[in-house]
Amino acid sequence: MRILQAASEFFPYSKTGGLADMVAGLSGALAKNHEVTVATPLYRGIREQFPDLETIGDEFDLPLGNAEFTGRWWCHQPSPNLTVLLLENDAFYNRPGLYMEHGEGYLDNPERFIFFSKAVARLSPDFDVTHLHDWQTAIVAMLLKEGTGKGTTRMIFSIHNLAYQGSCDPDRFALTNLSPKLFHSRGPKHFGNLNFMKTGLHYADAITTVSPQYAREILTEEFGEGLSGELLKRQDRLTGILNGVDYAEWRTQGNPHLAAEYDVDNLSGKATCKKHLMKIFGLPDEGLPLLAVVSRLAEQKGIGQMVEALTELLPDNRFQFVLLGSGDEALEEMLLQLRAKFPNRVGVEIGYDQSLSHKIEAGADFFLMPSRFEPCGLNQLYSLRYGTIPIVHAVGGLKDSITDFSQAKGNGIRYDRFEVPQLMVAVQRALKMFCDDQGMGVARERGMRQDFSWPKAADQYLQIYRA
Repeated sequence: MRILQAASEFFPYSKTGGLADMVAGLSGALAKNHEVTVATPLYRGIREQFPDLETIGDEFDLPLGNAEFTGRWWCHQPSPNLTVLLLENDAFYNRPGLYMEHGEGYLDNPERFIFFSKAVARLSPDFDVTHLHDWQTAIVAMLLKEGTGKGTTRMIFSIHNLAYQGSCDPDRFALTNLSPKLFHSRGPKHFGNLNFMKTGLHYADAITTVSPQYAREILTEEFGEGLSGELLKRQDRLTGILNGVDYAEWRTQGNPHLAAEYDVDNLSGKATCKKHLMKIFGLPDEGLPLLAVVSRLAEQKGIGQMVEALTELLPDNRFQFVLLGSGDEALEEMLLQLRAKFPNRVGVEIGYDQSLSHKIEAGADFFLMPSRFEPCGLNQLYSLRYGTIPIVHAVGGLKDSITDFSQAKGNGIRYDRFEVPQLMVAVQRALKMFCDDQGMGVARERGMRQDFSWPKAADQYLQIYRA
């Protein structure tokens, strides 16, 4: 089978979050037995990171309304059966950020990703399946169904986070160069605006999302982000598939990012990783439990509630906390103030650092994920493999993957209501657990032996591709 994956980010070429990891893991698993091509923008720095990129084909012009813009594909083949095509247009993609700067989205994101979608639509007819990921690629489905690039390709649309929909003013629909008659409430029009996400939901042959629980949640008004009605219309085409983990990347042995190796049979290296992490954050090593977060800083992630809970807990409970993340400037400031208030107990690094992410997963005792909603989440799965115990709000993929220790075969600490007192109780349970060396050892071993690798999930996607 010839499979085209279209995504706005793809690890290791570009990444802001789990989307890049998911597309990389799925594509690698599919490429074991199928011919996979991934189309993604050529962002700033990629050519320097991968100097062996080569151009493929000629430059081409694509219309956006009354204007034309030039594109060109660059090619990289990281492994057998896997080809990466990177779309060049410096005006659109040669920027400091993928989608935003200083917490503000680029005003021309609709233009940037309609251009990308048009380039992908030119490729799609040569493939058996075109798999579109999130709002940035959703327009491809409409272009193929309603435009001139019609073909036999089967179109799969994956929702990674329904909260981000690519909603913009209705005048942007003209950029598609499709008939204005197509801009109606049964398709791309949503509350008067052009909505990329709704377009994908309407035109795709099948819809997936990144966990079974999230697939159920988004059919409700609470989690449907204004699109639950559209999803209910197509729920017979909606499937939730829990993301996998690329254990070739997220491993505790032979990992160049870690200060020491360890595995499920010998955890001594984890203590070394913890000491190294404390040194990185400039925290005194006092043998205290260490809680950690690696996250995009957004209200979705429950960061505000978490800061409130930690502010209450730190004065009377002996533990330390480290965080790596960036995003909402108000949340960044809250975290920096928390660090200033508890300088020997709290470490905060604002930014994105893949190497430090590995160090945090390996060095922490517990990993906090207090999300208001979480389509899948990957860090709880990384934490299990790294012998770090997840503390999660039971929602979305967190509920699918983490069972509370109060249950048979539990692998983490779970709480049910999105409330500060519930989070505080969960943290206090972790602190008590830390004092039980035997219990901690059993918990770590149980998590490290779990397998969330990609082949099982890839098989589920193949069933949808072939339907």
